[in-house]
Amino acid sequence: MPKTPKSSPPKTAETKANRARRRHLLALLRQAVKKEKAERAERHAGIRQAPRAGKPRTRRASRR
Repeated sequence: MPKTPKSSPPKTAETKANRARRRHLLALLRQAVKKEKAERAERHAGIRQAPRAGKPRTRRASRR
């Protein structure tokens, strides 16, 4: 037999504030991760563009 839907409890100012705070913190976290990834990508691109001293590498090194 299917369950009858229950209505959600009324939204209080406290729960709204907590949700807003959580959303804000998660947004800050996402922003920080995005910035870190961008900086890391930039660093790696800089490393790759620099010319190698000595003979150029003909074969890629093993990733293991």
